[in-house]
Amino acid sequence: MSGEMNEEEILRRICLSGREREEALKKCHSIVESWGLKLPDVPPDPLHFGLNDFYRIGEIEFNINNDVEHGYCGKFIFMFKGQTCPMHYHKRKHETFFIVKGRIRMELGGRTFIMEQGDRTIVEPYTKHQFTALEDSLILESSMPDLIDDSIFEDQRINKMIFGREMS
Repeated sequence: MSGEMNEEEILRRICLSGREREEALKKCHSIVESWGLKLPDVPPDPLHFGLNDFYRIGEIEFNINNDVEHGYCGKFIFMFKGQTCPMHYHKRKHETFFIVKGRIRMELGGRTFIMEQGDRTIVEPYTKHQFTALEDSLILESSMPDLIDDSIFEDQRINKMIFGREMS
């Protein structure tokens, strides 16, 4: 990809669409409602990261606020049991993950551990991480702004979808 990144176009390439999108969102909302919770009324991003295997490699992001000007982001990440957010790092973004519901296997900086409801962990910039839902799970992420060009993935197919080239 040359020139300025078009975030909307990139999201089209890495998100579910059509009927598959609607079915995943309906299922997600049903599970969250069964927990007695409600997700924010914002446009969700059901990500398959360009690999088109959503129920294995994917998540649904609900951005509460992604305020680049003021330097913060808050979002919910919903994951169906068995979904993985693939190994990646951020050049600038500092994140805190809080498990609202469920259980997650977190791989962070070479360590692997289980996170359960009420647990939190901090992810510093340049720290490689990935996480897998061991059951349907809801994560609250509080972080620096979420910028489309700040996530570098180990799987170069994802980087090609986002950047148009391999990244390291």
